[in-house]
Parts: sequence; structure tokens; C-alpha cells
Amino acid sequence: VQLQASGGGLVQTGGSLRLSCAASGRTFSIYVMGWFRQAPGKEREFVAAKAWSTYPAYYADSVKGRFTISRDNAKNTVYLQMNSLKPDDTAVYYCAAKPGPPSTTEYDYAYWGQGTLVTVSS
Repeated sequence: VQLQASGGGLVQTGGSLRLSCAASGRTFSIYVMGWFRQAPGKEREFVAAKAWSTYPAYYADSVKGRFTISRDNAKNTVYLQMNSLKPDDTAVYYCAAKPGPPSTTEYDYAYWGQGTLVTVSS
């Protein structure tokens, strides 16, 4: 599976961005898709994950109520809608894929995109 993330950029506090991650290769729909982020000087952390379309999504506490993960299996694409952005959301955002059950642990994910930078100005 090859993953290509896009949609990052510079936004002011309170603004919104939508990240996209296009997948190619093996059947997209069987994979759990996740988003992680890494802020400067910090370790990479879990943001959100979603399995099949009818399964619930999982979110980090820090983004609950502000971020929404969704996927379009027909387009082999997963999205991360980010609203009410804060400076603490500044990071490189990575999409990732794994077979099997959902996970919040980065080491469970076998496939990674290249990352897209999100900068939230105060």
C-alpha cells in the first residue's frame, strides 16, 4: 500500500483544514486508516483511526470534538477534517494503514505516507 498525504498548510487559530490521504496498491477497504502527528521536538502521537465505513472512529482526547476522520473507499481516500485549530495542533501529520483491528499505537501500522505540515498561528 502506498499512501500520499496532502492538504497541510498555514492557518490561524480557530481555522479549519482538511487533510487527505490517497492510497494505492492493495484493496483499500480492508485496512484500518489512521492519522498521527509529530510536533517539533516531540514524539509522534496518535490522532484518529477508522476501520470499515460502518465502524466507529477513534480519536485522541486532545482532538475529540474538533477533528473528524472519514474515508471514501470508492476513492481509496481517507480524510481528516480539522476544525477549531489551536497552535498546539502544529505538527507534521502522517497517514498510516494497517490490516486487522483498529489501533492507536503507531508500531501497529505497517504503511506510512510522507507527512504533511500543518502550522497554526496564534
